Amino acid sequence: MSETRCFDLSNVAVILPTWNSERFFDLFPGPLLQQGIRPNQVLIIDSASNDNTVARARSFGFQVHEIPHLEFNHGGTRALAATLVPWAEFLVYTTHDAIMASPDTIGILVGAFGDTRIGAAYARQLPHCDANPFARHACAFNYPAHSLVKDYETRKTLGFKTIFHSNVLAAYRRTALEAIGSFPHDVITHEDAYVAAKMMLSGWKTAYIAEATVYHSHNQTLRQIFQRHFDAGVLYGRERWMREKYGEPGEDGMRFVRSEIEWFWKENPLLIPKVFMRTAAKYLGYNLGQREAMFSNRLKLHMGAFHDFWVNRP
Repeated sequence: MSETRCFDLSNVAVILPTWNSERFFDLFPGPLLQQGIRPNQVLIIDSASNDNTVARARSFGFQVHEIPHLEFNHGGTRALAATLVPWAEFLVYTTHDAIMASPDTIGILVGAFGDTRIGAAYARQLPHCDANPFARHACAFNYPAHSLVKDYETRKTLGFKTIFHSNVLAAYRRTALEAIGSFPHDVITHEDAYVAAKMMLSGWKTAYIAEATVYHSHNQTLRQIFQRHFDAGVLYGRERWMREKYGEPGEDGMRFVRSEIEWFWKENPLLIPKVFMRTAAKYLGYNLGQREAMFSNRLKLHMGAFHDFWVNRP
C-alpha cells in the first residue's frame, strides 16, 4: 500500500475524547504529530476533566471543546465532534491510550478511501510492551496481519464478525457517515460496530487496514471483562436489528475461545484454567446485559463499564 503514503491529509481531522487523560500527553502527541497532521487538525472533546488534560491539550496547539461530564456518550460525543470540524472530508477517531506505531499510520489508513465505495476503515492494533499473554492473543486474533474489505455479503462467511470495527483508530468518510445519520446519539458501547453495520446495510464497504498500525492493549481483570461484556449485552439486546441482520455473536465468541485454548496450549498450558474463567465472565456479563430489564439502574451502574450511562435515567 505504498501509494497511500502520498494521501493528502489537509482535509483530515483527528478526534480524541478525553477525561482525566493528563498522563497520556507524555505518550501520544509526539507520534500523532509525526503523521503529517497539524496541531489545529486535532480536536479534543473533553468531558470536564479535573486534572490538567485541557491545559496539556492546548499546550500542543490542539483544538479543545469541553462538555459536562454526564453529557458524554460513546456515540453522541463522536457525532458532536464531527459537527465541530465541518471542513474535514475525513474524520479519524482515536483514543488517548493509542500510540501510532509508524509515522505514516494515518496516511495509510485514510488511503483506503482511494476506493470510493469504502465508507470507514480501521487500523491494526499491536500489543503494548507490558501486555499480558491474554492481551497479546486478543490483538493477534482480532487484528491479523492481512487486510480485508467487508460489505453486507461478507456476513455469509464471517457472520457477526463482519461488523467488527474499532474506534481506537478508525477513519470515516464524512459523506458516508452523514448518509447513515452519523454515530448513534445514545448507546452504551460499540458505536463503531453500529456505524459499520449501518454503512454496510446502506451499500457502503468497510475496510480493515493491517498496514496501518497502532499500539493499544489492555490487561483486563475478570471484573473488567464482565463489565465490558455486560455493556455489549445491553447494546445488542437493545439494537436487535444488528443480530437479525448479521447473526449472533456467540459463534465468533466460540472461535475466540478455541483460538485462545490453542494459543495457550502452545505458550503456557498452566494458563488454560484462566481461559475458562475469563470465558465464564464474558458469558455471564453478556447474558445479564441482555436481561438488563431485570435490574434497577442503580445496580446496572455497577454492573457495566460505562457507569454514567445509567445516571439520571428513568
